[in-house]
Amino acid sequence: MKTKKLNEEDDKKACCKIVSVMTIDERGQIVLPRELRDKVNIKAGDRFAVVYWEQNNKSCVSLIKMDDFTGTVKDYLRPVMKGILDNKQ
Repeated sequence: MKTKKLNEEDDKKACCKIVSVMTIDERGQIVLPRELRDKVNIKAGDRFAVVYWEQNNKSCVSLIKMDDFTGTVKDYLRPVMKGILDNKQ
């Protein structure tokens, strides 16, 4: 599995970026690199919401920790939904 090393300088420039490339195995599982797990404080047993959206035959999947997600659905999804709705008009 190839991963791209996180760079602190790049981290300060943008909020959304590719930090690794992962492969799904035969059982449909992926491994999050340790560096990523450490950076975002992911531990065994953590629960995630899987958010999926599709537009113009392109799709995106996001994982959001339930601890961060609970009570903040609007904050996470408002920009996404606004972008989708704006593009449909």
